[in-house]
Parts: sequence; C-alpha cells; structure tokens
Amino acid sequence: MNLTVQGYGATRHLRRASFIFFSDFPVPTEKSELRRNLRQRRHSLPADEQRRAAHQLAANVRANRLFLSSRHIACYLPNDGEIDTEFVIAHIWSMRKTCYLPVLSRLSHDRLWFAKAEPGMELRFNRFGIAEPAVKSEELVRAQNLDLILMPLVGFDANGNRLGMGGGFYDRSLEFLRHRRHWLKPQVLGLAYDFQRVNGLQPEPWDIPLQGVITEQNVYL
Repeated sequence: MNLTVQGYGATRHLRRASFIFFSDFPVPTEKSELRRNLRQRRHSLPADEQRRAAHQLAANVRANRLFLSSRHIACYLPNDGEIDTEFVIAHIWSMRKTCYLPVLSRLSHDRLWFAKAEPGMELRFNRFGIAEPAVKSEELVRAQNLDLILMPLVGFDANGNRLGMGGGFYDRSLEFLRHRRHWLKPQVLGLAYDFQRVNGLQPEPWDIPLQGVITEQNVYL
C-alpha cells in the first residue's frame, strides 16, 4: 500500500495484519473482560492467517452493494491486531473512489475528522500511537461529507451493536446520525474477524448502531 509513517523521531513502516476461524463467544458480565478476550485472540493469530483473512475481507467488501454505490469512503489503518485493510484500501483506489482515514481532532481531542488518503502520502502517529495522515487542518472533512465509513471494532452482535475500545471517538463523531430518520449519510459498516461476533451486546444510550458488519467469512446486514 506504500504508506510511510513518521513518528517518534524515525520513519517507520506499517505492519500488516490478516485471518481467523471459529464463531460466537459467550458475553462475559463485564465489557472490559470481553474486550480483553477478543483483543488477545486477535493478537494470537499467525501472520499467514491474518493475511489470508485480509484478502477474504477485501473480496467481501468489494462485492458489497453499499461499497459499490459509495464514492467517498473512510477506512482505517489496522492497530492492536485489528483485521488488516490493506487490500480494502487498494480496492477503493483501483475503483477510482476516494479513500479517507480518520484523524483525531486537534482541538477537542474527543472526535474524529477524516483526511483524504493517497498512495505514498506521509503519515504520523497521534497521541495514542495510531498512524494518521499528516495533513493541514483545512484538508480535513467531517463525517457528514462521507458516503460510507468502514470502521474497526472489538466485538459485534447480530443486532448491529458494536463493542469498541471504549474511547467513544466514533460514537461522538457520528452522534448526529441518532437524530436522523431518513437521510442516513454516511452509511456505517464494521470490519472484523468472524470470531469477533458475540451474543447479545447491551448497547449504551450513546452508541451508534452499525448497518452491518463484513468479516472474512460473512456479510451481516
């Protein structure tokens, strides 16, 4: 994908990820325990399984109707063992769609903006150690300007409830969707390994539900 990351005084290259097996986890009583279990399972995947899953995920995304009908699409760079999006981003570019990546707000620090991502562009690490485009503030766009957001998650259920890392950045950035009944833009899909599907997540009042989840094995809409 040819993206170079600048951070901590040295140039670094993004580590790729990718694959899976198995299915539904029982939900522990505490979300923190569930997060820990699923994150550990992601980190335990062998590199060859990760890469195979990344290819399969990209094929499922490319065939999805929401993806095909969207022009301005936000994705993410994998962190903390998240399923790799290298080939998803490659499809966005090859199909002449515009790809965006999340950037942590430099003012409020609790919301996400989005920057256009292009091959060879410079990236830098934010305060959480996550790579993001090194762009000027005036180049950032709001979520409202996007057609589709492909977002990472730690866990999900059959009702479109998403378990994230607990920071609430996507929920706050997409809060405006909770007040809309008709013109739902952007569309919101989660990307994950299939084993991250769990039974019966209890949503919080501020949670933004997903319209679907795409994994390396299935498409849940």
